Amino acid sequence: MKITLTALCDMQPITKFVANSLDVALYNLIACVGDAEYIVVDSGGEAIRARNPLKLQKLVQHIDYLQMTIRQQSAYDEMIGQPTRQGSNQLEVPFGNNKLY
Repeated sequence: MKITLTALCDMQPITKFVANSLDVALYNLIACVGDAEYIVVDSGGEAIRARNPLKLQKLVQHIDYLQMTIRQQSAYDEMIGQPTRQGSNQLEVPFGNNKLY
């Protein structure tokens, strides 16, 4: 599901924002409201992306949220020739509130 930053303002506080790693130094923004996850999009419907998670955090500094994390899927098993896991090898770590003035 997709949602704009404007629509998120009406849903405050947001449970969690996730800077989701897509590739080396490329992140998109995900908003978690309750159990639902939304890809945050701009007014044209394109996913909001940044080369730095701090830029994503700056975009949402005016919105009340409880937590921000960085999420990444590990390619370790694939890199060393291990078989595909049945479970997820996703890593999600807290990303502190960096005062961005």
